[in-house]
Amino acid sequence: MDIRTTEDGWLVAGDGYQVVVSRDEPRVDIRDAQGSSWTELSLVSSVDTSDGVDETMPSTDRTTVRTAPDEVVFTRRRASTVWSTAEVRLRCTDSGIDLQVVVDAERPLPLADVTLAGGRMVRANGAAGDFRSRIGFASVFVPAPTEPVQVLRPAATPARLGVVGDADAGRLHGIFSPPPLVLGFGRALAGTGADLPQGGDWLAVGVVDAVDRLGFTTMTYEPLDGGWHLRLAYEGHTLAGRWESPRLVFTPATSPMEVLASYRELCGPPTTPGEIATWWLEPIFCGWGAQCALSVRAAVAPSGASAGLVGGEQAVRAPALSRQNLYDRWLAHLADNAIVPGTVVIDDKWQASYATLAPDVQKWPDLKGWIAQRHSAGQRVLLWFKAWDPEGLPPEECITDPTGRSIAADPTHPGYRERLAAAVASALGPDGLDADGFKVDFTQRTPSGWALRAAGPGWGVAALHQLLSVLHRAAKQAKPDALVVTHTVNPLFADVTDMVRLNDVLSRDSFGRPAPVVGQLAFRASVASATLPGTPIDTDQWPMPDKAEWLRYSHAQVDLGVPALYYVESIDNSDQTITDADLGLVADLWAAYRDRVGLGTFPHLSAPEDIA
Repeated sequence: MDIRTTEDGWLVAGDGYQVVVSRDEPRVDIRDAQGSSWTELSLVSSVDTSDGVDETMPSTDRTTVRTAPDEVVFTRRRASTVWSTAEVRLRCTDSGIDLQVVVDAERPLPLADVTLAGGRMVRANGAAGDFRSRIGFASVFVPAPTEPVQVLRPAATPARLGVVGDADAGRLHGIFSPPPLVLGFGRALAGTGADLPQGGDWLAVGVVDAVDRLGFTTMTYEPLDGGWHLRLAYEGHTLAGRWESPRLVFTPATSPMEVLASYRELCGPPTTPGEIATWWLEPIFCGWGAQCALSVRAAVAPSGASAGLVGGEQAVRAPALSRQNLYDRWLAHLADNAIVPGTVVIDDKWQASYATLAPDVQKWPDLKGWIAQRHSAGQRVLLWFKAWDPEGLPPEECITDPTGRSIAADPTHPGYRERLAAAVASALGPDGLDADGFKVDFTQRTPSGWALRAAGPGWGVAALHQLLSVLHRAAKQAKPDALVVTHTVNPLFADVTDMVRLNDVLSRDSFGRPAPVVGQLAFRASVASATLPGTPIDTDQWPMPDKAEWLRYSHAQVDLGVPALYYVESIDNSDQTITDADLGLVADLWAAYRDRVGLGTFPHLSAPEDIA
């Protein structure tokens, strides 16, 4: 690393980057090795609190520099309307740059929005309002599945990463929750769908800190009129006296996947997965797709007679079709077609109430005995777990709204942590259901809201990690080889994730055209592999637009990770019938997969009546 003094500041050259720092102005020009600007980075920031808005007032402060053998640190103090002291630090090392905001107050203040690489300022010359960093890049790589599907978008298009989202407009970014908290600034022009350049010049821009300090729900890239900044939403749930923000780290990269690799390394020592049980790699049958497909057909005949249902109109909604007799029917039909999953996932809603993990005996009259039968056939059983749902919990163990209504389970409450650990022990232990693990869903329902109240500290990303830590630890105590499958595609969640799910398939690209299933799921698999290397991938399979796409994806799954089958009799979105010939193709694919990964032939393929 080389540092030189210039007429109005400093020039620093590291490995693959240059930085030009102004002594008088709150800005830093970040350039590539050839001197082309990526961004003129603003050293303005705003750390708002519930008590007041943070604005930078005019001052005579200038940027100062401190040098050391392995780093150069630039500091710019600012006059704040909220904080007793406030400053921005820019640290340059040989490999990259990081920016951090440090504030202090006489008493702890509840954090609101924290804006990095920009903020509100009043200048001595009268210029005032929001200031941003200048955009010198053409596109932004976003490693989170979103709808519309567009993983490389124009630099002027916003993006949000975090742990909050659903299927409503403007919120379909929770498929990975959390995804890698990093963006890639690129020279290449944006495209559409899931296509990515393989190389080129990139600048990784990631938010890095210990997971228990990530108290924000979302990280939003906010471009406007040639400028950008990042906003972290703390929502008033983190108290800060003297407080240091997460680091905003800039690292040169040569591809989008290297953007992810650089972020993974910044999150700490490379995480290696724990011991992988052989059975984790067995093909999976998850009943959710079959439940949805049967729901479509049952809706045509509400009596349920033609679909072979019990319960008439009450059995039309898909969660009502998580039933012991239906899973027996589907598994028997698969076995008749030489498809024998090594793992069976019982999906929504097998529970009497979501939070207690006690079976609904109307649907599953003997779940413990049913699991024992699967075990005797050499199969394992995962239970679907709906994260955050408070159904069945007392209000004191919940995050509540101002009226006291339960909104979500509260992992900061010791009573809930004990209850969840006990429920997991009962679900997986030999004296309970004796299941083999969990498919975790709905982590994107992490609570969000200024008026919500929790028992203890921990919000946003940190709170989700707290919840999954309880679940994962209790699962391993009950069964050392228990499998916990999540869609938390972030290296900071490697300790609570045994297998990562690719999650639900999306529909449209940014032009409103159908987004091919294989392309978008292959992209997700590449993100998962770069972010959590060595961690097995559950390829998922729902929802499928039609049978042709289902068959195409069935072929691709065996190369992306562990194949997962969701459909047995028909496809929900197209209501097309699945034939024995279709299932025969899946059986062949599974046999080839098992042979390739060294699983051998499933022992009961020649005797399907044993597992029917």
